[in-house]
Amino acid sequence: MSSKVGRRAARLRAVFGARAFLATSLAAASLFAVLPRAEAVVIRGRLTNSMGRPVHGGQVQLMQNGKVAAHATTHQNGTFELRSAASGRFTLMGTSAGYFPGVVSEFYGGTTDVLKKDVVLGDMPTDQISVTATGLPTPLPQVTAPVELIDQSMLEGSLNLNDLMRQQPGVNVVQTGQGIAQTSLFVRGGPSDGNKVILDGIPVDDVGGSFDFGPFSSSAIQNVETYRGPDSVLYGTDAEASVVSFVTPRGTGTGKIPTLNYEGDGGNLHQVRNDVSLGGTLRRLDYYGAFSRYDTSNALPNDRAHMVTSAGNVGYTLLPRLNIRGTIRNTVAGQGLPGAYDFLGLTVLGKQQDHDLYAQGTVEYSALNTWHNLVRYGIARKGETAAYFGNVGTPVTFYAGTPYEYTSYYGNVVTIRGANGYTATGQSDIFNSNDFLTSNRDELYYQTDKQFTHHLAGLFAFRYENERGGDVVPAYADFWKTQRTNFEYTMQVQGDMWNRLFYSVGGAIEKNHLYGVAGTPRIGLAYFPGFGHFNRIKLRANFAKGVHEPALRDEFESLYRQLQDSGNTAAIAAYHVTPLGANRSRTYDLGLEQTFLKNQNLVFKLGYFHNMFDHQLDYIDPGTLSQIMGEPISSLGIYGAEANTLAYRAEGIEASLEFRPTSRWFLRGGYTYLDAVVVQSFSTDAAYNGLSATNPNLPGLPIGSTYPLVGARPFRRPPHTGYASVSYTRKRLDLSTTASMVSRSDDSTFLSYLDINGGNTLLLPNRNLDFGYVKWDMAGTYQTTNKLGVYVQMSNLLNNQHMGPIGYPSTPFTVRAGLKFRFSGQ
Repeated sequence: MSSKVGRRAARLRAVFGARAFLATSLAAASLFAVLPRAEAVVIRGRLTNSMGRPVHGGQVQLMQNGKVAAHATTHQNGTFELRSAASGRFTLMGTSAGYFPGVVSEFYGGTTDVLKKDVVLGDMPTDQISVTATGLPTPLPQVTAPVELIDQSMLEGSLNLNDLMRQQPGVNVVQTGQGIAQTSLFVRGGPSDGNKVILDGIPVDDVGGSFDFGPFSSSAIQNVETYRGPDSVLYGTDAEASVVSFVTPRGTGTGKIPTLNYEGDGGNLHQVRNDVSLGGTLRRLDYYGAFSRYDTSNALPNDRAHMVTSAGNVGYTLLPRLNIRGTIRNTVAGQGLPGAYDFLGLTVLGKQQDHDLYAQGTVEYSALNTWHNLVRYGIARKGETAAYFGNVGTPVTFYAGTPYEYTSYYGNVVTIRGANGYTATGQSDIFNSNDFLTSNRDELYYQTDKQFTHHLAGLFAFRYENERGGDVVPAYADFWKTQRTNFEYTMQVQGDMWNRLFYSVGGAIEKNHLYGVAGTPRIGLAYFPGFGHFNRIKLRANFAKGVHEPALRDEFESLYRQLQDSGNTAAIAAYHVTPLGANRSRTYDLGLEQTFLKNQNLVFKLGYFHNMFDHQLDYIDPGTLSQIMGEPISSLGIYGAEANTLAYRAEGIEASLEFRPTSRWFLRGGYTYLDAVVVQSFSTDAAYNGLSATNPNLPGLPIGSTYPLVGARPFRRPPHTGYASVSYTRKRLDLSTTASMVSRSDDSTFLSYLDINGGNTLLLPNRNLDFGYVKWDMAGTYQTTNKLGVYVQMSNLLNNQHMGPIGYPSTPFTVRAGLKFRFSGQ
């Protein structure tokens, strides 16, 4: 009996216990449904100075809608953690005594998101983070290579980047004409097509490396970064002398109404410019778009120009550590082709049109906050057309009455004056031909990098390029096409020891369709002694090699290929002619940076560089080729050719100074000495039985007609260049003035066998043929209200007409004045 009662009691306790547990669970669930969940965006990271040292006791604020959403004080190791119950778009700002504030650019944070964001305090009042040098965001003091940054504030009101690029050490900008005419960049004596130009991570230069900066507007550019030196390790072929990187702005802000910016101005030479941009955010989405147009008549007849640019940038945060982004830029430009006015005494009826389209899509994912992965696909579609409409000048008929009769047109009788004092008088052949050039590229890039410790990071990358192009010159029955497939593998390690010695070591192997396999190493060191009077000095050293693939036209004008096609194998053997290979460079540089006064108000930089550019392309004109090979041009059947026979050395010294005496004044200046010497050339080297050209009116003076002479300077590399700028800023007023100084440089008239008798009387000695110049500009802006401002831009105040190669007058003094308007929902 007692056992039965016990079992019944146990069953009753079990039933009532289950019911009680169920009731308690339902009550808890109901309460959980009623009460708000404890969700928050969590931001973790480290506060460091520009040397990577943790900052203890610093303040970090999480900003949203202009207000502090959360704040924290950093621990002994510089770490911090912030939490906010609100989701949306945030910025981070770190502060500490003795440093300029560090700001992390805007990002999206959702509830339950855990994000890693490090804050770097600055030594300068502007953002000093480099990405181009190492492929990873790196504070400028930790960068081992010479890098210059141009931010968006310096771009306001400018037409293109020509004048701003001049405000850098080691850089020479050469514009062949006026307005937006063809503009080339020579960095540390390197070739003008040896600069890798990238936009939002994708290459935008032509197949073979050339890039025209003239019709590239400053509209929709957030910043510019110039890496002086070869960096084929990270960027592959064409990064032989430098890397120039452009970045498209992103939409920012937390308001529902986007930000609208407009600039409009007009000036002499029928200048009209309009520039409008719109950008904003919508929760996880940021967007930006811009459109600009510039028109001018220039100062020469038949030289009107226009430049139309449109750009866009859209990004979306899919997951806390997964982002996608796409950018696009389209440029349509046109300008007259008046020719070399100082050689012809008249303008030619021609026009050049450019249509360039660049686009890319990127997916980025960070795993465990220390492992970053990136996949990017980009395209470049470039088309250039040069067309001429009718003939001008004096017609001259040759071989009249024979089957070989033809007519050439010559300019007026002119006297050509070089900066070296030599002159030549005569009439030049107006040598024109229609040309249709296309250059297309598709690129797939993958990068994975990991921060192993605070002092060590590694990177691996893979690049695939598919390049296509064509060049049609009807006058010569040239219909060229090519396709190249290139692969590159990159490995790099960077880090520091004791936050004092910084290093970057990398190497790449590239399989190029044209020149085969090439290896490119790079190593860089930066050291801060950190004692006594040297506690603010930085010492750096770099060594690197670069490669550069020949351009489309060079590939088909190869001397080897033309001799082979004509069956002239004897000449190939006699003159040791080989197929076109990679242009190569080797460089090492040493430098120091010393800061003085409090808050880094005075910064002095000094550097030495030594470059060797070998296997460079050497153009041999048909007349010289005929002399060397002892055969008439008609039997050779070669009307100019390219060979990898040019080599030259370029070494020099760079110095720059930045001084900020007060918060309102900022002064910059720099100087570069370049000693460049040709050590080998097919056309003039005795080893190849080379011969220099001569002008019969200047007997005994050797001249390089289309090539530099051995022992002379390469063309358009002035030995002395410099720059200076002064800016003054108050609450509503901004004033600035800049100057660029360039000495005389070697060049050629390139008029070999082009006088009215088919001779060389229009050639001049190369030494110091191009004029030196000073280009002085001024600009000012007055902000009448928070939304409206007026500005004026004055260029070439000295009205210097000799700032380009001989034969091409430069743009005279110009002035533009206009209004700027900004409307923001912030």
